[in-house]
Amino acid sequence: MQAQWQKDRGLAQRIQIRGTLVLETPTHLGNGDVDGPLDMPIHVDPLVGRPLLTGASLAGALRNYVYLYVSPEMADKLFGYVTNRESIESWVIIDDALANEPPNTELRDGVSIDPKTRTAEDKKKFDIELLAAGTTFPIRLELNLPKDEETANALKQSLAWGLKALERGDIRLGKRKRRGFGKVKVKAWQVDVFDMTTLSGLQAWLQTPVEVLSPEREDDLFAKLLVADDIQPDIAELTATFRVDGSLLIRSAVGDAAGPDFEHLKSSRPGNGMTPVLSGTSVAGAMRARALRIANTLGMDGEAIINELFGAPLEKNAEGKSIAASRIWVEETEITQPLELVHTRVAIDRFTGGAYPGALFSEQPVFGQENTRVEIKCWIPKPKDWEIGLLLLLLKDLWTGDLPLGGEASVGRGRLRGMEATLTVREKSWTIEQAPQGGLKMGDDTAMDWQAFLDAFLNKEKVS
Repeated sequence: MQAQWQKDRGLAQRIQIRGTLVLETPTHLGNGDVDGPLDMPIHVDPLVGRPLLTGASLAGALRNYVYLYVSPEMADKLFGYVTNRESIESWVIIDDALANEPPNTELRDGVSIDPKTRTAEDKKKFDIELLAAGTTFPIRLELNLPKDEETANALKQSLAWGLKALERGDIRLGKRKRRGFGKVKVKAWQVDVFDMTTLSGLQAWLQTPVEVLSPEREDDLFAKLLVADDIQPDIAELTATFRVDGSLLIRSAVGDAAGPDFEHLKSSRPGNGMTPVLSGTSVAGAMRARALRIANTLGMDGEAIINELFGAPLEKNAEGKSIAASRIWVEETEITQPLELVHTRVAIDRFTGGAYPGALFSEQPVFGQENTRVEIKCWIPKPKDWEIGLLLLLLKDLWTGDLPLGGEASVGRGRLRGMEATLTVREKSWTIEQAPQGGLKMGDDTAMDWQAFLDAFLNKEKVS
């Protein structure tokens, strides 16, 4: 029997694809080190001191997109697979990428909230190091194509769809990408096709420089690969615009030593500097807790529902159950034109009714003005009707200000008022707007269609 390494793959072409990947939100590309001063540090190449994006991370993200929105078979065929009986090599080779600049990082902290007490769980606080938005990576990958024309076209088409999704920002990278981190885009694709059946093609491939080509060059990905245009992913996407009703405070892990004790979370954005943001972790945490409350109120198995939609904690899988990530993705968004004011507070001694000694502190939340706006963006891949119905109930609570976000909801903070929302499910969209005189403006079929989603959730099996 001939060894695997002795088998000729029959290559007809090699296609080199390069581009510049830009981080649009903070991103955690971890190194797996748990013994340092940080719980989750980023991966920095020790030789040159620049952040490293491994080819494995990029390949895994592309493979997952092809698996979800093209087919599992094409994901295996394009990126290879390993079983107990055989090992099939990937047709795609993806290089590690070093950032173009030294690491510019942010530090975030996270905490797990007990849904019953709405307080921090014991020993569930952690910090995470993030690469700031605007960091760029020169990426390079190579697609090998066989002589069989039908297989080659299928490989090119599947990879092109994945790369186009990466270009649009539909593919996220790194840890906690389902909570707003790791949003990226790619600009300036440069595609070179080499005919490996000719001597000139082989020589041209061998002489191609490793570094990224001229920044003035930009190729049309689909035209160069000779494949069809983009696909429409099967997702339910909700984008809602709110005004801040009062103030909002999501505490930052770091701040100015000479500033207030607590500041609203800010994140670096190219061209805007440090900007107040609404973190995806805060939105998802509040939505998860409210979804549990809604399901339990309706007599359903609330824990099972939120574990299916928002992902189950690791300890819930200690009995050998498979671990599933959150199905709902929530973005981190900027808060536009907020007013930042320092507010001084004091703790009151309940026994004396006077100020508690040493408990005077200051806070700097963001306050809503006439033009202050914040968006909440989330989506569910391959959605079920009941999931969309639950998402609409959560939108209603956010819209009316019944579901506060951030900290200090007990003193009136974190409440939003809905202005406009758009729900897109596959190829159909519905939009609602808050009317100036009260009530909602919506299309004729919006109420009927949305009620069908709500009915799907209400008819979900209840706890006996």
